[in-house]
Amino acid sequence: MKFIRGLMLCLLAVPMLVQAATVDQTNPYKMMDKVSAHLFGTLKAEQKKIQANPEELRVIVKQELLPYINARYAAYKVLGANLRNTTAEQRDAFTAAFTDYLVASYAQVLTQYTDQKIELESPKPVPADRSIISVRVDIIDPQRPPIRLDFKLRLNKKTKEWQGFDMVAEGVSMLSTKQSEWSGQLRTKGIDAVTQSLRDLAAKPIHIEKN
Repeated sequence: MKFIRGLMLCLLAVPMLVQAATVDQTNPYKMMDKVSAHLFGTLKAEQKKIQANPEELRVIVKQELLPYINARYAAYKVLGANLRNTTAEQRDAFTAAFTDYLVASYAQVLTQYTDQKIELESPKPVPADRSIISVRVDIIDPQRPPIRLDFKLRLNKKTKEWQGFDMVAEGVSMLSTKQSEWSGQLRTKGIDAVTQSLRDLAAKPIHIEKN
């Protein structure tokens, strides 16, 4: 069950792990299909290297995943109403720490990959007036019931490209969950303390978890 739970966090940011030049980000369905297929193919092929040094996953995520995530938008969603009480410098620091936290989280989750099958929903027309859509992904594991995930992507109106920013699993939004987890600390300790907590979490070594 660790992999399924972790994959819910990791796939927050699909699309991922394909060179930007090969991905058409103007179509969210095609983009997700191509990058997810490449990601899991790469993970399967690089298992020996990853097992020998799990920190390699952090490098892969940072270089190949982040261009497809709207990390600042996700960070601001987590801050929620607390955003109003911050300075530009604090927001930049929080976004950087949150991004490093995501990198570490994705890298840790990817240590748990064991060749599960990923099925994306068939492409649908995207209405011209829509700037946020959800794309369904089913995780097929022979040992467990299928898991349905819905990935939320946002259109950058300037570049006309889609980027991932949230994931809903069994009706629960990851960003809403993180917002709930950190809202108390943001109110009582302030954004600077939460930013440092994120830095500390991001600095923890990536390790192989035993099932």
